[in-house]
Amino acid sequence: MDASASAANRQIARAAGTVMVAILLSNLTGLLRQVLVADAFGTQQTIDAFNAANRVAELLFNLVAGGALASAFIPTFTGLLTQEKQRQAWKLASAVANLVVLALSLAALLTAIFAPQVVRYILAPGFSLNPSQEALTVQLLRLMLPSAIIFGLSGLIMGILNSHQIFFVPALAPSMYQIGMIFGVLALAPRMGIFGLAWGVIIGAALHLVLQLPSLLRLKGPYFPSLGLKLPAVREVIRLMLPRLLGVAVVQLNFLINVRLASQMSEGSVTGVQMGFALMLMPQAAIAQSIAIAAMPTFSAQYARGRLEEMRGSLSASLRGVLLLSIPATVGLILLRTPLVATLYQRGEFSPHSTQLVAWALLWYAAGLVGHSLVEILYRAFYAMHDTLTPVLVGVAAMTLNVFFSFAFAAIFERLGWMPHGGLALANSLATALEMIGLLLLMRRRLDGLEGRRITQAAGQALLVTALMSLAVWGWMQISAGYAYWSVALGGVVVGGMVYALASWLLGVREVRSLVSSLTRRLGRLSSGRTR
Repeated sequence: MDASASAANRQIARAAGTVMVAILLSNLTGLLRQVLVADAFGTQQTIDAFNAANRVAELLFNLVAGGALASAFIPTFTGLLTQEKQRQAWKLASAVANLVVLALSLAALLTAIFAPQVVRYILAPGFSLNPSQEALTVQLLRLMLPSAIIFGLSGLIMGILNSHQIFFVPALAPSMYQIGMIFGVLALAPRMGIFGLAWGVIIGAALHLVLQLPSLLRLKGPYFPSLGLKLPAVREVIRLMLPRLLGVAVVQLNFLINVRLASQMSEGSVTGVQMGFALMLMPQAAIAQSIAIAAMPTFSAQYARGRLEEMRGSLSASLRGVLLLSIPATVGLILLRTPLVATLYQRGEFSPHSTQLVAWALLWYAAGLVGHSLVEILYRAFYAMHDTLTPVLVGVAAMTLNVFFSFAFAAIFERLGWMPHGGLALANSLATALEMIGLLLLMRRRLDGLEGRRITQAAGQALLVTALMSLAVWGWMQISAGYAYWSVALGGVVVGGMVYALASWLLGVREVRSLVSSLTRRLGRLSSGRTR
């Protein structure tokens, strides 16, 4: 590997470490929010209504300004910056911001007008059996729609900052959203009930935006009050967005189908699926999203300069890092799912039955953690190459299977006497695994290889060390049977982490030894700096 490629990989690693710290902070505030919400509302009908209503605002954001926008905007914006076309880059950013706000405002207005029809015929038809729950969902939906507009603008600012290699503040922004919801549940919900939590969503979205504004203003980029539809860069973003929008729409359709199916199951199933998925996403965000966010601007710059061999090495290093972290995280979540859920949520209105609902969904969602993590990296690599069509076609095929799997597995689980919402989680995990395989094969062909031997070696090392870790965690769970849930969960995490780290070191896992050496050098510099 040449010096340029090594420098790029080190840059990704440093940025990923910075993003990971911010995401961990966001995860901690997110956990606190979930604990407080679970304590206040458990898995009752009101929180089911809230989760269903919030899904629509998330849908609008994701369709117009979520992953679709980032995948199209960052490569185009970064390309202009790489070519030192600063004015054109800021014209692009301004035009996209104006288009996002306009499109989301119109979509939110139409959704508010037709909210009763959206809830009854699309979102949660099962709620029609309970008119009060259906009416509550409509009210909450209308109240939370402005958050989609705020998030749309804030999401674009994230892309601008990341393109300038500014990662910490954008990665910290989600914690501001969680803080807004925490304020809603603590300060507003005692007087306003579930509407207090909904107002917390609006406050959190505003904080998400406000936190990033100082960093944006320091870039001193000019604003142009134009839609820029004639600009080639804007047309390129739109061209790249169109296939990605299809992919996002299919993914969101799957989420809506899950809510629709879960709304027809036993009470709490919607919340069980939502919370189980959210718990799986926490390690996925810390592991895969941190690396993907840090890597995408580097991938984009490498592709813009025509350095595909360098990009292949950076992508391979990113995939190896994800495997070494996501495989043990998968097994840890599966083994410790019940004490983990009970420790976090089982208090107040969150009963032992609620714990069973969430832990059951988490079991099957955790099985898909590796797939979700690798897909995150592979998607960003395709987007950096200005190819949004290929991953979308693979994603559409996978999510179509997900729909079929959801109906099939839910029915099978019910026949077996298992809680059927677990089938929805298994469907998602299996479809994502198939998507991962398809993307790997296509990317290997696109880059004329992916350093497959090194990736296979990393996966083998991770599996071997994870097997040792699993035995240690299982042994701890046998010893601690009957202890308080928190001690079982905390002890399992500590024991598993120590065994994994020690075994990785003894096995000579290159990435672990590189990390230790990097930390040692950094601590050495800090120490020498203090003694001067």
